[in-house]
Amino acid sequence: MDRIQKRIAELRSAIRLHNYRYYVLDEPSITDEEYDRLLRELEDLEAQYPELITPDSPTQRVGHTPSEKFAQVSHSQPLMGLSNAFSEDELRAFDERVRKQLAAPVSYVCELKIDGLSVSLDYEEGVFVRGATRGDGLVGEDITLNLRTIRSLPLRLNEPVSINVRGEVFINRKHFEILNDERRRLGEPVFANPRNAAAGSLRQLDPRVTAGRPLDIFLFGVGTHTAPQIETQGEALAYLSRLGLRTNPHAKICRDISEVLDFIRQWQEKSRRDSLHYDIDGVVVKVNELAAQRALGTTARSPRWAMAYKFPAEQVITKVVNIDVQVGRTGALTPLAELEPVFVAGSTVSRATLHNEDIVRERDIRIGDYVVLQKAGDVIPEIVRSLPERRDGSEVPFQMPAECPACGSKVVREPGEAVTRCVNGRCPAQRIEKLIHFASKGAMDIEGLGPASVIQLVEAGLVTSPVDFYRLKKEDLLQLDRFGEKSADNLLAAIEQSKEQPFSRVLFGLGIRLVGAEAAREVAAAAKDFASLMAFSKEELLQIPGVGEKIAQSILDYFADPENRELVAGLLAEGLLASEDSDSASEQGEVLAGLTFVVTGRLEGFTRSAIEDLLRSLGANVTSGVSRQTSYLVAGPGAGSKLAKANELGIPVLTEAELLELLEGRGVSVD
Repeated sequence: MDRIQKRIAELRSAIRLHNYRYYVLDEPSITDEEYDRLLRELEDLEAQYPELITPDSPTQRVGHTPSEKFAQVSHSQPLMGLSNAFSEDELRAFDERVRKQLAAPVSYVCELKIDGLSVSLDYEEGVFVRGATRGDGLVGEDITLNLRTIRSLPLRLNEPVSINVRGEVFINRKHFEILNDERRRLGEPVFANPRNAAAGSLRQLDPRVTAGRPLDIFLFGVGTHTAPQIETQGEALAYLSRLGLRTNPHAKICRDISEVLDFIRQWQEKSRRDSLHYDIDGVVVKVNELAAQRALGTTARSPRWAMAYKFPAEQVITKVVNIDVQVGRTGALTPLAELEPVFVAGSTVSRATLHNEDIVRERDIRIGDYVVLQKAGDVIPEIVRSLPERRDGSEVPFQMPAECPACGSKVVREPGEAVTRCVNGRCPAQRIEKLIHFASKGAMDIEGLGPASVIQLVEAGLVTSPVDFYRLKKEDLLQLDRFGEKSADNLLAAIEQSKEQPFSRVLFGLGIRLVGAEAAREVAAAAKDFASLMAFSKEELLQIPGVGEKIAQSILDYFADPENRELVAGLLAEGLLASEDSDSASEQGEVLAGLTFVVTGRLEGFTRSAIEDLLRSLGANVTSGVSRQTSYLVAGPGAGSKLAKANELGIPVLTEAELLELLEGRGVSVD
């Protein structure tokens, strides 16, 4: 047995060394065949002597059964987000704040901002024991089994130290293309970009699926540890490398802010970034001296000693093939540009919203125009401007239709409003959008009842009203494509479960114009049930916090329609809650309790009021001005003085996409 134990130890040591040389140093010293022979010998010995298997053995990266769900992990030290800078002036202001607070010069470390997923890793006496997602910064999800599948992540360090380290998981561009090619071959949906692919891979319940994904990792930070004294971030990176952990080779120590800006200018060049085999979206600037970091401290959500400089959004040129018009659930007509497909910021884009008629006019966007396209927040496609110098005379100016494209009814645009609306409440397009809204996460949260399923049910003649969701039978669903026994049972169970949603959710789900999630919560708290609400006078409605003249009138108009009253009666007859569940409402409202938000600039996926309603519904305080009490500034394109003041005060700044990530980390999913 001693001879077997010795051989197993030799094989593990050799395989770890070759893993390090191959995945971390990119300097393999043996062929793939030789490596496979070593691994196969180890697997055979461990199969014969399973009592000798240890958690850090190279064979234990894959093979566990799927987890039913992810457990929560409390981080030993918070994984804080970073404040963002979008200009050199903002970085100079950051440097000035740092030097003023410390009353001493400092050096900085610049690190490439990898476009991936942040994780926290725990090693005990040199052995990898636990890994978690960032989550909300305080609590993440336990993804240990999935992280073990990453070949460039050692399961045992070069030294027997107990340490917490932070890193970024990603997929390089070449492997991403290979992954998508394979998914196309199998008829599976492709990933939009490498970051999405990495995120989806890390959150697989079955680690064997994750093992088939080409994940990689860079480590960039040290949390709690029993390591030797580390005095600078530069020393921390060197120590991580000494332990056998993979760090990014392009980090640089800069003596002052001028050298920081030089570093950023070099990497802002597209040709330089294209030379990498992975995506970056900026540069992280950190005060180098750890004692200075401790002296600077943190705000509620981000360190004062670091800032992320975000590269300007990648812009491409494409052509507007047509401008279509979509009809929303409130009857709003939204122009949508159909584009010649173009690859930008990690995915192919063929459509972009133009929001309303005024924006089309202001940007002078015509059918046939060549336009500059970017992704706002690297997520939402946005037409920045047209290129009139490239016109040949065949371009056609856009005209908002005089009739609804879905039902042919007359459309109107009220004075002072930017939106043109179809006023036919029975418009088929509005009906579908209302059904989609009713089932959405913010309303009834019926899992499995997304837009595609709703449209399928409508086209099959099974659903014309929300009440019909609750009258669906299994045999109805089994007649439809993509529905088998299990998916039909799951959907019916989710529909049944939605009956427990509180009155406020049902009220929001009705899609009453101007009644957002927060307004619905306030109205539900005051009225308690539908019977009382439908008996409210305008004066009583105006007494409710957040309800003004327009919202009050919209509620009165909605319930004055006999069809809407019949809908409510039908829902109540199907067993939906007739009153507000105060416990449920208060639980939802605690998610952002104690935080203060300010929203500024132009948002893309939501109106500013909708974002503010959402934040209030989750317990946050929303104010109009930035102060030292502000927890976050949510800033879209065009943000001005509020953004400057937030940077001056060191207030964390979130893009729209980053806000949604923060909410997801706290268990709130937003459609």
